[in-house]
Amino acid sequence: MALAQTTPLARTETARPLDRWWRRGAPYVFISPFYLVFLAFGLLPIVYSLGVSLYDWRGVTPGSFVGLANYRVLLHDPAFFKALRNTVFVWIGSVPPMIFLALLFAVLLNSRRVRLRGFFRTVYFLPVVTSLVITGLIFSFLLSPTFGVANRLLDPLGIGPIDWLSDPHWMKVALVLALLWRWTGNDMVIMLAGLQSIPGDLYEAARVDGADRGQTFRHITVPQLAPITLFVFVTQCVGALQMWEAPLVLTFGGPDNSTRTMVYSLYSDAFGNLTMGLATAQSVILLVILMALSAFNLRVFRVKY
Repeated sequence: MALAQTTPLARTETARPLDRWWRRGAPYVFISPFYLVFLAFGLLPIVYSLGVSLYDWRGVTPGSFVGLANYRVLLHDPAFFKALRNTVFVWIGSVPPMIFLALLFAVLLNSRRVRLRGFFRTVYFLPVVTSLVITGLIFSFLLSPTFGVANRLLDPLGIGPIDWLSDPHWMKVALVLALLWRWTGNDMVIMLAGLQSIPGDLYEAARVDGADRGQTFRHITVPQLAPITLFVFVTQCVGALQMWEAPLVLTFGGPDNSTRTMVYSLYSDAFGNLTMGLATAQSVILLVILMALSAFNLRVFRVKY
């Protein structure tokens, strides 16, 4: 018996549904790795944390359901609010000056009048790749009340000596200085890339119209750099509110929890006291604060620019 042969037209008709499905589904297949990773390492941990915050869990034994008791404990805990105030202080003291200094250094290093620009870019970026332990040692020597360089520089001005690493107020300032030293170079590199991406035709047209440097900076550089500034500001806000390494290395959160931040408090409760439910409740509160602050920043920049 002769075998049935399919015509090219029949094969084309058979393949068309598959081709249509592939054309529609191929984009989703190619972007699916991101969503799978986000689901596994982003969304599922958040949902799991929300569940853990409702339990009294010690990490090794089965926990008991306590509902919102962990949140009530935090709302009546003076140490938690002290950690929140310390975090806000560090955020206000570090993020706006960091953005200003990063923009200033980026503008200077983008100028052709500055020599050895590559050298200075490397020097400013070196703290970013410096180990946290090395950072702690550097600032321990710089801010030492007995032989520190900071007090020696302030002595001719009639200031000091300041007990940077023991006084509760000056220890917060020491944390801010450490953050400025470590992360300003990172923001400078990002803003420098943003400055170099601005078309030169805009500046040439402004000069033809008689605009001076201040006017070109205000009406061209700042608006063109707004998306980069928004990115840097949001990421630094998140980083400042999540900061815990500097207090751990420099001050261990003391004295009297004067440099204890929210994430440092979370870390201590989770791995020091083994109160996983209480620590997870703090992480949920921090997540809500970060989401609200990020939404506020996006709204402000969208309205302004």
